[in-house]
Amino acid sequence: MEKQIKKNLSEIEKEYNVEILYSCESGSRGWEFSSPESDYDVRFVYIQPIEDYLTICSKKE
Repeated sequence: MEKQIKKNLSEIEKEYNVEILYSCESGSRGWEFSSPESDYDVRFVYIQPIEDYLTICSKKE
């Protein structure tokens, strides 16, 4: 499953033009309360190109 999760994270980076800095397992598996039916929850922190954070607005006169 680890390989599949890493593959999915890589695909997210490409599709959304971001860089994932940190990822971790969360949910029941992360807390070691999982059951055989539990899914895999992954959270991550990412950065995106600076132009996606900032825009310059011109003042209308």
